[in-house]
Amino acid sequence: MLDVLRKSLMVSLLLVAGCGGGKAVTDTPVVPILITVSPASVVLAPGGTQSFTAMVNGASNPALTWNVIGGTAGGTILANGTYTAPLLPGVFAVRAALSTDANRYGEATVTVSSTSPTGSCSGADLGSNADLKGYRPFPSDNPWNQVVSTAPVDPNSAAILAFIGAGTGLKADFGSGTWQGAPIGISFVVVPGTQPKVRVAFTAYGDESDPGPMPVPASAPIEGSAASTGDRHVLVLDRDACLLYELYRAFPHADGSWDADAATIWDLQSNALRPLGWTSADAAGLPLFPGLARYDDVATGEITHALRFTVPTSRKAFVPPATHWASSNTSTSAPPMGMRVRLKAGVDISGYPGQARVVLAALKKYGMILADNGSAWYISGVPDSRWNNDQLQALNGIKGSDLEVIQMDGLVTTIPSGSGPVISSFSASASPVGIGQPVTLNWATTGATRCFVTPEPGLVRGSSVTLHPAATTLYTLTAQGPFGVATRQVTVVVN
Repeated sequence: MLDVLRKSLMVSLLLVAGCGGGKAVTDTPVVPILITVSPASVVLAPGGTQSFTAMVNGASNPALTWNVIGGTAGGTILANGTYTAPLLPGVFAVRAALSTDANRYGEATVTVSSTSPTGSCSGADLGSNADLKGYRPFPSDNPWNQVVSTAPVDPNSAAILAFIGAGTGLKADFGSGTWQGAPIGISFVVVPGTQPKVRVAFTAYGDESDPGPMPVPASAPIEGSAASTGDRHVLVLDRDACLLYELYRAFPHADGSWDADAATIWDLQSNALRPLGWTSADAAGLPLFPGLARYDDVATGEITHALRFTVPTSRKAFVPPATHWASSNTSTSAPPMGMRVRLKAGVDISGYPGQARVVLAALKKYGMILADNGSAWYISGVPDSRWNNDQLQALNGIKGSDLEVIQMDGLVTTIPSGSGPVISSFSASASPVGIGQPVTLNWATTGATRCFVTPEPGLVRGSSVTLHPAATTLYTLTAQGPFGVATRQVTVVVN
């Protein structure tokens, strides 16, 4: 089953009015009043929150009043558009109406569900290292979420483990408190869909980065602290759009913008990979966030995804879902990026303390994926004051010899070439338009796995998006495929 999934992942990378007259020209045209609520629909957990915004066009007085249709049984909403879902499931509507005319309004649909559907991030708390409330990034069939407890062992497993360190113990590269003045681990922040997007300037790998702007708060936590000279990862989860933004070696500016060596946007509702040979905020071209050990997972008694780990020396090769290598070493004993290992089924973990035992159980069921060069067998996680460092230290009792390499299929040692994506059309539904009036951008592509529209909104799903430009704007469509990138532009004139 594992072989089929990996091969299918590689294959998926290779494909993705009438006219009339009547009134005299001296008549004053009637401008229709349009109120658009964003987002138009959301799924929330009971008691979850959502920030709504509304755009008003054509009204001399744009003041709005927010209401929940059906009264407080459908939840509550504040004057600033912040909605709180009720504790019971159901489908409800929030309405933004003109304060001067309640019959002029826009609405959004809210579905409150006790079990969030696959791909829904909206139940997560907001803030740094927030509780995801049981949400697991990416679809259930994503490699990060794949059970590998019965997958075959790679025939070169013993040699690879010896190369990394068969006698070296596991290490939790996360915990509570600080080490050398910095939190222990890689932090993240969860933001709402209303978080302002800012410019991210690329300082090293711009040609392998995804186009911004990105919703990175000025206060976003930086791995290793603001004074760090290390990787300085910044991870941002937009829970409303279900998008993940990851920056490598990120530095903030006083105006709210950021510099970064590289940055990647991940659609958490999709398994689509980035172009072959591209790095990401991680050396292997992988996302960091889904491989982090988080306390809110461990507190439930089970980690339900693979973990991220590092080794001192990797191979000039990668296996899916990785897309990049970071080494010149061609030894077949060196581990390629994307390689997955698991804890042997026969290793007794019953005597390990609680937090360590949960991590080890995950290593038996989901394993861990090689993502970067670093120290041997270092497992990545999120800093949290509730970690017990003594319990995590017990992981050192598990040695490299207690692990086994999952059979590697689709090993890449030479970046394959092929036809890049093609954009056959990119157009606007109207131009010119009035300030703030809706305009729909439509496109058609072949061979594309991911698309972006800039300067807004960024990563897009489907083949169209409706925007409300406030000034004349040159929009760029960027289509990514396994073998490269294509771009096309269209200008929307705003009068």
